[in-house]
Amino acid sequence: MSNRIRQEFEQKKEAVRLNKYLSESGVCSRREADRLIESGRVTVDGMRAEMGMRVVPGKQEIRLGRKIVSRKDEMVVLAVNKPAGIVCTEERRERNSIIRFLDYPIRITYAGRLDKESTGLLLMTNNGDLINQMMRARNHHEKEYKVTVNQEITEEFLKKMAAGVPILDTITRPCEVYSIGKYTFGIVLTQGLNRQIRRMCEALGYQVTRLKRIRIMNIQLGSLGEGEYRVLTDEELDELYDMLQRS
Repeated sequence: MSNRIRQEFEQKKEAVRLNKYLSESGVCSRREADRLIESGRVTVDGMRAEMGMRVVPGKQEIRLGRKIVSRKDEMVVLAVNKPAGIVCTEERRERNSIIRFLDYPIRITYAGRLDKESTGLLLMTNNGDLINQMMRARNHHEKEYKVTVNQEITEEFLKKMAAGVPILDTITRPCEVYSIGKYTFGIVLTQGLNRQIRRMCEALGYQVTRLKRIRIMNIQLGSLGEGEYRVLTDEELDELYDMLQRS
């Protein structure tokens, strides 16, 4: 095999679809990337990009408008089922930090913490822009929890939780609350006050005994085992990006 043919072969192996490259660079979803390519806003080596084309990361100049798009590290977004006792912190001296617990091979951090006693879904990523978009409180991104308390749940309790509870010198946003069992309910929040659910329950005379987050926006905890993680699918990421862009 000649050097030229070998080089072309290696480049074909490294090539990825342009819409996937844009998505993994944290620019947008693949669907939005297709729209940007079709509108003529994306160029590759100074030429207008074409739908379905492939590019070789690091060896071609990809621009969105005037901005060069770079993918220093391939974007990673994980769904993690945090166990109780693990702390959402980047403090290296904390032996029970989520960072040390996962021991993931590249640097990642969490988008929205859970307190030490709580379990369930965390999203962790190496993409700072994605974290910033998800953490903007004004965007009202939904987070769903399954909560168990120390006494029987009443209709009055559910109505008060849904209407808003005075805590931390404010009143919580109205939210969806639904009964699951005698001592267990579900709640969908669109804000993230400190220990919000625990404080809301305490204000109404209840104590939380178990709290698990089961959904963040379109990402479901599902059957993911405690202490386990998985990489988000392309479809989940596309829907997540679309939701962030609409908010």
